[in-house]
Amino acid sequence: MFTLRKVFLALSVVMFFNACSSSSSDDNGTDGKDAYDRGELLLNLADNIIVPAFLDLNTKLKTLKTDKDNFIATPNQTNLETLRGSWLAAYKVWQSVEMFNIGKAESMLYGFQMNVYPTSVQEVETNIANGTYDLTHPNNNDAVGFPAVDYLLYGVAADEASIVAKYTDAKYQTYLSDVIDQMQNLTEIVLNDWTTSYRDAFVKETGNTGTSSVNKIVNDYNFYYESRLRAAKIAIPIGHFSNTPLPEKIEAFYNQEVSKILIQDALNAVQDFFNGKAYKGSSKGESFYSYLVYLERDDIATLINSRFNDARTRIDVVDANFYSQINTDNSKMTMIYDALQLAVVSLKSDMMAVFQVSLDEGYQDNDGD
Repeated sequence: MFTLRKVFLALSVVMFFNACSSSSSDDNGTDGKDAYDRGELLLNLADNIIVPAFLDLNTKLKTLKTDKDNFIATPNQTNLETLRGSWLAAYKVWQSVEMFNIGKAESMLYGFQMNVYPTSVQEVETNIANGTYDLTHPNNNDAVGFPAVDYLLYGVAADEASIVAKYTDAKYQTYLSDVIDQMQNLTEIVLNDWTTSYRDAFVKETGNTGTSSVNKIVNDYNFYYESRLRAAKIAIPIGHFSNTPLPEKIEAFYNQEVSKILIQDALNAVQDFFNGKAYKGSSKGESFYSYLVYLERDDIATLINSRFNDARTRIDVVDANFYSQINTDNSKMTMIYDALQLAVVSLKSDMMAVFQVSLDEGYQDNDGD
């Protein structure tokens, strides 16, 4: 049945694609007239942050596949806990990757295949019952990826013994296997694109036009922060866009104890990227921060880090379980939103103006800056 929810999901896919696409190819008039070496910036981002993060995610997903195979072969509590640990390890790395909606990830709508939440229990269960499905179809975007695995490992039954018992059923085994295998396969496609061809194309596009790499990555970075980190992780669940809170829309709803961990990792990744910090390392290279300093806007560079730090402080003091926190004292969650929103202003209005980077077509919000 073609429901309104399906229409909304389809429109969301189109809006996300448009907002993150590079459809605007018009020169914004500057053509990179400042003398900053954008090539060094792109080299650092690609070689020390983006590719290493995708490599790590692919490794974590391969481990997830292995642990899934072991669990399916021998469904017991020990193997379930091992599989859950691998899921969380991969999900944490995903927080460092989701912002890179560029290249193959953009064209194949990778993010929608990996992390649309909340997952649709109805669609997951319908797919399992039918035994036939196309997991790549947009209608299944909310029945795959990390949120679907969250449900399959934590929410598919009322207690631990019953969850394990579900996986004596071949249909549940197959669906769990297919979803995890797809996640790793898609990630490998994106990673291979970076390591075989896209990396070179990315680093050589040093100009200042709508299709150049710096302009696209700045837009993608800001869009991710505003729409996926600020809005999806916080604003929507706390009810900022609705009349009432919607705590059931938190990330990792079925393992609620990790909702805080995931946003902490996401914010750390965003700030490390801004500062050009190597993935899983301590060294720093050219970055948005150093670009601002070069343009003698140390004030904006410092303010952005300060606002990231303030948001982190507000996140650190709330309950690990966002579902519980929203239901018991949502005011602390709204303070997180307020802190995150201040950084949107600095990134989207101030930083982009200094870089003379225009917003991609479709990248507009309706809640104000």
